[in-house]
Amino acid sequence: MTTKDRAYLKSIAQTTDPVLSLGKASLTPEFVEAAAEALKARELIKINVLKNCVDDPHTLAITLSERTRSEVVQVIGRKIVLYKRNQENIKIVFPGEKVKKLEKKK
Repeated sequence: MTTKDRAYLKSIAQTTDPVLSLGKASLTPEFVEAAAEALKARELIKINVLKNCVDDPHTLAITLSERTRSEVVQVIGRKIVLYKRNQENIKIVFPGEKVKKLEKKK
């Protein structure tokens, strides 16, 4: 993922609400499965780490991205943003990709 792609995803994430909340139980297999399903449906998800979760949000983001095979876009405070492209149903098209698609049509 390029720096411009990451910046584009951050701009989208600013306007989205958290889809999941991570609480006292931390990363359970059920939470990882729910995050994977949300990534498949949306491609970009925001996760809220609640105050009663004792784990570090940066560590949680890295672990969750490894388990869901996604990329960490950013961690700000107690918010985690993850991205994983769904090859079957692409929802987010990066600005550079729009140009490439137009060039192919010509």
